[in-house]
Amino acid sequence: MKQEFSTLSEYKNFLNNLPSFNKEAKKRAIDYNSKLTKPQGSLGILEDLALFFAGWQGIEIPKLEKIQIAIFAGNHGIIEQDVSAFPSEVTSQMVTNFKNGGAAINQLSLLFGAELNVYAMDLDRPTKNFTVEPALTEEECLKAIMTGWNSVDSDSHLFLAGEMGIGNTTSAAAIAAALCGGDGISWVGRGTGISNEALDRKIDVVNKGLKRHVTLGASPLQILQRLGGREIAAIVGAITAARYHRIPFLLDGFICGAAALVLEKTLSGSLDHVISGHVSAEYAHKKMLDELRKKPLISLNLRLGEGSGAAVAIGIIKSAIACHSGMASFNSAGVSNKD
Repeated sequence: MKQEFSTLSEYKNFLNNLPSFNKEAKKRAIDYNSKLTKPQGSLGILEDLALFFAGWQGIEIPKLEKIQIAIFAGNHGIIEQDVSAFPSEVTSQMVTNFKNGGAAINQLSLLFGAELNVYAMDLDRPTKNFTVEPALTEEECLKAIMTGWNSVDSDSHLFLAGEMGIGNTTSAAAIAAALCGGDGISWVGRGTGISNEALDRKIDVVNKGLKRHVTLGASPLQILQRLGGREIAAIVGAITAARYHRIPFLLDGFICGAAALVLEKTLSGSLDHVISGHVSAEYAHKKMLDELRKKPLISLNLRLGEGSGAAVAIGIIKSAIACHSGMASFNSAGVSNKD
């Protein structure tokens, strides 16, 4: 379905009409699961995941044949404040690396049979420096959201998003502080591995952004526009489109979490179709997941971004769906069930 939104308020209103979890399909899946050759609950979270997919797909035996990974890349004007260990041209260089198959996410995509697409979003036009003015105009923010929306194939069984954007941990920290409370020191981490001096600058930059843009009555989507980046806005759009198409969404790290916060703070329950892939080593990501009320599937001290942590967690989801869909029943296997 082709969607168009002329204002952020229109987009906000659209969130009220998204589909919900199919409880009847889950009940059928629970009944099916109860007949498989294992003690009830013995596969733990794997069983929960299979039931989750059954409810969103509306079938008792869910599928995981088409997995989509999208990487959204954008540049940030805030980089002029010297908040990153890397220059902004690394964003476009990494986009080339993604397209040439040389990054970690490429290897994980191949490993799990996922389709990988890369969206370079106006890399020659960084966002504005949010210590001076809003990062994006409303039109630019909506355009980025729709890039994410249009990236989602309605036939997919799982979608996950990665990101690339030098300076985007600063933007994500500012969004988190604006939506959850606290100041820079509560949310800012080292990102690409910055020095103590750069960390202090980064905290100061976030605090200046909060002072300038967090006004009474500002909506989460307006906070996204004022403090965010194109890649973060695109992830907002992708999460929403996945929900519209009833596709489970696998959440990556700190940057993706900031996008998720925008939706959850706009309308509680917007993330009911979202699973947290991992908790990253980036400072405050665990606190962010607590705000989102999401428990991560894995914790491997990752902090690369580009969707890599979520991609590793695909293996767990594949295990869940394979066991639920492929195991024999007690009757078909000739195995005695408990009395």
